[in-house]
Amino acid sequence: MLIVRPGHPDDLEALMALAANAVPALTNFPAHRERLGERLAASRHALEESIASPGSEVYTFVLEDHAGESPRVVGTASIRARAGAREAYYTWRRETLIHASQQLDVRREVSILSLSHELSESSLLCAFSIDPAYRGGPGERLLRRARLLFVAQHPERFMVNLAVAMPGHLDANGASPFWESVGRHFFVRDFGEINEIAGIHSKSFIAEVMPPFPLYEPLLTETGRAAIGSIHAAHGPAAVDLRDEGFTPSRHIDLFDGGLLFEAPFERLHSVRGNRWHPILVDNRVECGEHGVALLANQETSAFRCIAAPRALTATGQLRLAPERADRLHLDTGRAVLAVTLPTLDAEAGSC
Repeated sequence: MLIVRPGHPDDLEALMALAANAVPALTNFPAHRERLGERLAASRHALEESIASPGSEVYTFVLEDHAGESPRVVGTASIRARAGAREAYYTWRRETLIHASQQLDVRREVSILSLSHELSESSLLCAFSIDPAYRGGPGERLLRRARLLFVAQHPERFMVNLAVAMPGHLDANGASPFWESVGRHFFVRDFGEINEIAGIHSKSFIAEVMPPFPLYEPLLTETGRAAIGSIHAAHGPAAVDLRDEGFTPSRHIDLFDGGLLFEAPFERLHSVRGNRWHPILVDNRVECGEHGVALLANQETSAFRCIAAPRALTATGQLRLAPERADRLHLDTGRAVLAVTLPTLDAEAGSC
């Protein structure tokens, strides 16, 4: 059985392994013991606090596999409550300028990139990494969506707009064509090196070094232009899942690799619009597949749990739940569970 729960300090070694094996290496999830330890401690503290409005909190969740003799952490994902709470969250914003001359009878629309920090006022889904053996499976979709059921239950902790940055295209040598066309001219550093610095240290250097004036896209290299708004091949399925959830491509791209950013207002997400509360009935007689497969989440914060299971309803609207699944959710008969049906989940995720 696969379960999503909040991360805790004992998960540090598992997160170190997931960060080291992330494809590609993630700026917001460095394989740095001190930083990851701080993140787990901060997440635990935020979940134990009563919070009325979003600030610098980062909530870290893990995917745990209970199939063997002892549970194994096989994935992780985070939510940054307010992307720019501590320092501005910078992106490139794509815009169009019109250059026209009546005398020459010329009118040209030219695409430009402007340094922006407007997504600082968004909540950021970030630091997603999963064991290679689980990529493309139901566990990946469970982990990605479980965060949104937490957001749905605790809207006061998050901004009204959510964003997620997709890793951009890298060449066969792991270099970023977009970085080579833009960033290297200002930083004189390799993409991997600057990515590591940004993940471990403050990002204040971005405002200090990046050009304050727009960049004209036609002046970039051909490979650099082609990488604008790209998505790394390993993250194509994730982009499909985000679109299914209600996210749409934004006009923002990642500052370093040009990767596409998705955005969505909180109320447009399927996990928000499509969820329902059900009292549960702990019962072995679960009718598999009668109402599809759903994500089920309890009402806790620090003890938050989310699983995928059959959405088997009684005539009175109770949700039948097998005893072992109720135990994983820390629920018993009469307690409520938040459920959202997801047709894209594999049957395996909700097998009885």
